[in-house]
Amino acid sequence: MGIGKSKTDPCPLSLSWGKSHSVDTSQRQHKSDSGKSEELSLRDHVVQSSVAEMPAEGQEGAEGGEERPEEEAEEEEVFFKFVILHAEDDTDEALRVQNLLQNDFGIKPGIIFAEMPCGRQHLQNLDDAVNGSAWTILLLTENFLRDTWCKFQFYTSLMNSVNRQHKYNSVIPMRPLNSPLPRERTPFALRTINALEEESRGFPTQVERIFQESVYKIQQAIWKETRNMV
Repeated sequence: MGIGKSKTDPCPLSLSWGKSHSVDTSQRQHKSDSGKSEELSLRDHVVQSSVAEMPAEGQEGAEGGEERPEEEAEEEEVFFKFVILHAEDDTDEALRVQNLLQNDFGIKPGIIFAEMPCGRQHLQNLDDAVNGSAWTILLLTENFLRDTWCKFQFYTSLMNSVNRQHKYNSVIPMRPLNSPLPRERTPFALRTINALEEESRGFPTQVERIFQESVYKIQQAIWKETRNMV
């Protein structure tokens, strides 16, 4: 546009050099200022156009990024029906029992201790596992007594069930089919509780009697109320 103005220069060629020089100087200054303003205007137009033409995917991604923490929070707020505490060497057996209860008896969702989130302290995971589920299943195997951590788990679980009224009778010892812990070697504190015997004919009846939906709903409501208070 600056070039277009120079072609329509109103100054006559017959003017003296001095006048011509002063006019040219003012014109150059005018064209320079005009060019700068036009350049700034053009830059603003380009920036505005870039913002306006930003792909919707980018904006959706930004909005999605803001919603992710809420989605993750919703995923974390799951109150399990049961958690299986087990020895480290019994992870496969714990998974089998988990699938048995969920698929054959419809008791879901359930979780085993090995599936608890990584990166947390063991005590925090244990607290979340016991208080974030309606029932705590202790997998009584030959490996159970060899693991000091398992001993700590079952003592902590029992104390929790005694100190919290809604957790009464929530600790369930279970002898699985594979490598069960003999009754005579079972710690006295656990022998006072009726254990689930997978090899027993009455096992299905035991499962139905213990894992009652009404008990789960009560514990779930208390758990939600406690989380809201925190």
